[in-house]
Amino acid sequence: MPRPLGELEDAVMTRVWQWNRPVTVREVLEDLQQERSIAYTTVMTVMDNLHQKGWVRREVEGRAYRYTAVSTRAAYSAALMNEAWAQSDNPAAALVAFFGMMSPEQRESLNDAIRIVQRDSPLPAALREAEGDEGAPRP
Repeated sequence: MPRPLGELEDAVMTRVWQWNRPVTVREVLEDLQQERSIAYTTVMTVMDNLHQKGWVRREVEGRAYRYTAVSTRAAYSAALMNEAWAQSDNPAAALVAFFGMMSPEQRESLNDAIRIVQRDSPLPAALREAEGDEGAPRP
């Protein structure tokens, strides 16, 4: 399970994920400076830390590194949600509470995700036969 990113780590990773291409410290610095005053060395340290933690890979280009995300923001978010859910002493109650916090749009996204998972992960044949549902897709 990944540890949650710190505020500045998240700001850096947001750019790396959004741009979806190899980025330099200078590019991230210039974008961050539109929102806050921050030093080159601070961004360089954060990106080095993200590399050490396995969030980004880097390749040398000239005298600088280019950093690329190792996984997506969606995968990061999913890992955080899974960890939080796994730590609950009552996972069903945690899910009910979580679903209750969702907006209608989020619930629709959840329904879409469930349909995709169900379509891509059919019931084993023995369960389909037991349900009298041989080969039929689940709703």
